[in-house]
Parts: sequence; C-alpha cells; structure tokens
Amino acid sequence: MKVTVDVDCTPEEARRFLGLPDLTPVHVAYVEKMQKMMADAITPDVMAETMKAWGPMSEAGLGLWKQMVDQMSGKT
Repeated sequence: MKVTVDVDCTPEEARRFLGLPDLTPVHVAYVEKMQKMMADAITPDVMAETMKAWGPMSEAGLGLWKQMVDQMSGKT
C-alpha cells in the first residue's frame, strides 16, 4: 500500500509544525558581522592571501601544477 500526502505550506509554517527552532536572529547577526568585516577589514591583498590559504593546493601545489604543465608543453 502506498499513501501520498501533499502539504502546501511556507517554510516558516513547516518549521513551526516540526518544532524546529527559529534561527532568524542568529542568521541576521551573522550576516551583519560578515558585512561589517567586509566593509572594515578586508582589502584586496587580504582577500588574495585568504584565497591562497583556502585553496586546496596553496602556493606550493600551484607551482607543482605549473611545472608539470610546462614540462608537458615542452617549455622546460
């Protein structure tokens, strides 16, 4: 036996029905903090360094890839 039930409700109504907490204030505080950080402290240099650190291979890994591509293309 298979039963299908369609529920038409908003995400807010579903959250309340399931008893999940309202995290809107936390989300608002987080977004405000991120906006303040972006406006106050982040410069292009800081962003570039952050992206290098977040990269899966960082600077050394990118150098290794560049060397490998150069060798395959005959630029050694």
